[in-house]
Amino acid sequence: MQIKQRITPFFSYADQAEQAAEFYVSVIPDSKIIRKVRNPGNQAVLTVEFELAGMKFTSLNAGQDWQFTEAFSLAIQRDTQDELDTLWDNLIADGGSELACGWLKDKFGMCWQVWPTKLQDWFEADDPVALQRMFEALWQMKKLDIAALQCAYDGRD
Repeated sequence: MQIKQRITPFFSYADQAEQAAEFYVSVIPDSKIIRKVRNPGNQAVLTVEFELAGMKFTSLNAGQDWQFTEAFSLAIQRDTQDELDTLWDNLIADGGSELACGWLKDKFGMCWQVWPTKLQDWFEADDPVALQRMFEALWQMKKLDIAALQCAYDGRD
């Protein structure tokens, strides 16, 4: 049974909707462009519907130079350090920047949280002391280091 997505996030750009969508589908695994809608008057791209890891989004050339802020971010989980590193490096390429605690801003200004899948296990383990140690280590990082976080969680130096 397939569940229909009932909310679609729209990303608005002055004129980079197509470039942004193509960038995101090139760096997020299991992603694709679904459809491009063109202005019938001049054939310029108006919207791009795309899917990132199974979730649909639309980018819009709104003609306005609105800015994204840290008040909205996309969180994505990676299973291994290699996957996390690759995604992180691709998202900050060509003008992105590292923030803190697993957060970054890509070249279009969108904020991302790149987290290890293991984080969910730590949350569900119901060990507040171990979780505190893990968070204290996490707060010192920009790009997250899964092995270091696991050592902190386990109480190993």
